Amino acid sequence: MIRQRFYPFPAALAVAVCLMAATAYAQKEKPSSTTTPVSRDAKWWTARHEKINAGVKQGNADLLFIGDSITQGWEGAGKKVWKKHYGKRNTVNLGISGDRTQHVLWRLDHGNIDGIPPKAAVLMIGTNNSGSNTSEEIAEGVKAIVDKIRKKLPKTKLLVLAIFPRGTNDKDNRRQVNKKANQTIAKLADDKMVHYLDIGQRFLETDGTLSREIMPDLLHLSPKGYSIWAEAIEPTVAKLLDE
Repeated sequence: MIRQRFYPFPAALAVAVCLMAATAYAQKEKPSSTTTPVSRDAKWWTARHEKINAGVKQGNADLLFIGDSITQGWEGAGKKVWKKHYGKRNTVNLGISGDRTQHVLWRLDHGNIDGIPPKAAVLMIGTNNSGSNTSEEIAEGVKAIVDKIRKKLPKTKLLVLAIFPRGTNDKDNRRQVNKKANQTIAKLADDKMVHYLDIGQRFLETDGTLSREIMPDLLHLSPKGYSIWAEAIEPTVAKLLDE
């Protein structure tokens, strides 16, 4: 009788191999989180989303601002500037604090732009992704949003803004992530229906530092910051609105 000899595979090594295989499969098969629409599990967020939808249903939406807390801030620190530049332009604010590209994608599929024919839209999103995603992934997320807007609102001209600078200076890691993402985002423009504009330098000092006078927490804009934003994009917005 011939006895078969078995050479046991170390259990720890077996587990490690399985985990490596599973991770490799997930990385290959799972879409980047920046491009997968997802809602946020928070009552205040749902309330804000529903409020936006209710406003959109009223119509009178010639110009949209789409983004995160920096865009929502037009209703706070930027309130006076908003009234001056957009109060008579039938403008709708689609900004929600903390949103990432994937959250905007979900909102665009769930009422934020349903039933309206805006002449133009301003998009600035991605900085909240910079702590967990690469520059390439952020750019992919922005592209997914642009593609969705173009599909749902084919007659709407889109102004895509470079992600604003953040942090004290160029040594800030998340500023660098955004800066690299902007290099790819810029390529989305066709200068017909999709336009790109980088106004980041207008917020910075000559040495590249960001003052708290412009962004008190080195991320969100002060009233002066919103004034800079509005004045910087005004010529382009007026052109897109055929004024």
